[in-house]
Amino acid sequence: MPRPRQSGRHRKPDPVAAPEGAPALVLAVPGTPTRAARSLAEEVCSIARSELPGLDARIGYVDGDGEEFPALDAVLAQAGAEHKARAAQGGGAAAGPAAVVVPLLAGPDSALLRRIRQAMMNSGSGAELTDVLGPHPLLAEALHVRLSEAGLARADRARLFTVATAADGIILAAVGGEEAVQAAGITGMLLSARLAVPVLAAALDEDGAISRTAEQLRTSGSRQLALAPYLIGPEISDGLLGAAAAEAGCASAGALGAYGAVGRLVLSNYAAAVGITLRPAGGPQYAPAR
Repeated sequence: MPRPRQSGRHRKPDPVAAPEGAPALVLAVPGTPTRAARSLAEEVCSIARSELPGLDARIGYVDGDGEEFPALDAVLAQAGAEHKARAAQGGGAAAGPAAVVVPLLAGPDSALLRRIRQAMMNSGSGAELTDVLGPHPLLAEALHVRLSEAGLARADRARLFTVATAADGIILAAVGGEEAVQAAGITGMLLSARLAVPVLAAALDEDGAISRTAEQLRTSGSRQLALAPYLIGPEISDGLLGAAAAEAGCASAGALGAYGAVGRLVLSNYAAAVGITLRPAGGPQYAPAR
C-alpha cells in the first residue's frame, strides 16, 4: 500500500527541478584536456544535476578540439543553434540566453577569462558568463577538508583530538596574478578562522613567491607549514604543486577537485545568472534574463 502523504512541518520538501526552456549550463574547463580533467568536470556537472534535476549541463574545454574534448566555442555554437531551433518552433524569439558559461576556476585569472570571452564571441551563441567560484566560505570548507585528508589539519576542532602532523602555518597557492592572490587571501582569512593558524596567499606561477611566503610564515613563528592549493586542478600542469611544495619545504594537500561544494557553487552561479531561486521547498522561480 502507498504511504500516506506527509503534511505540516514533517512533510518532505518538493523536489526542485530545472524549468522548461532554461539555458544550458556550460562548464568552461581550463588547461590541457586530459581524461582526468574530463572525469573531474563530469563529476562537477553530476553534482549540479543532482541539486537541480533536469539541468542541461555540458562541458567545453578552453583548449579543446574534437569529439573527446569539445572546444568551448563549438559547445556554445551547438547550444545556440538548438536555442534558435526551439524559438523557431515556438514561432518567436526565445527569451534569455542560449547558455550560461561557468568558469571552472576558484579565483580570477584574467588571461583565461579573456580566452573564454573570445570563445563565447566566436560561437555567436549569445551566451552569458558568470563570475568565478571564489572567494566563498564553501571553498574555505573544501580547503579544510583537503588539508585534513592529507593529515595536515584537524578534521573538526570541536572533537579536540590531536593531529601530530597538523600545520601551524598555511600557504594558499593560487594562479592568475595579483588579482587571484588577493581573492585567495579573502578565502584564506576564512580558512584561518576555521583552523586558528595563519594563512597567507601566494602566486603559484610567480618565481620565488612560494618560498618568500614560506619564509614570512616561519619568521612570524610557524614551524610546520603546509601548502593548500586554491585550485580546482585542470588549470595547472602536472608536477607544479610538487615543485611548489619542495620550494617551500613542506607537505601539500590535494587540489579542490570535484568536492561537493565546487559543484554547488557552479550551480549557484548559474542559477543567479538566469534567475532560478534554489530553495528547499517548492519549485524554482525562473525569470528569463533580458
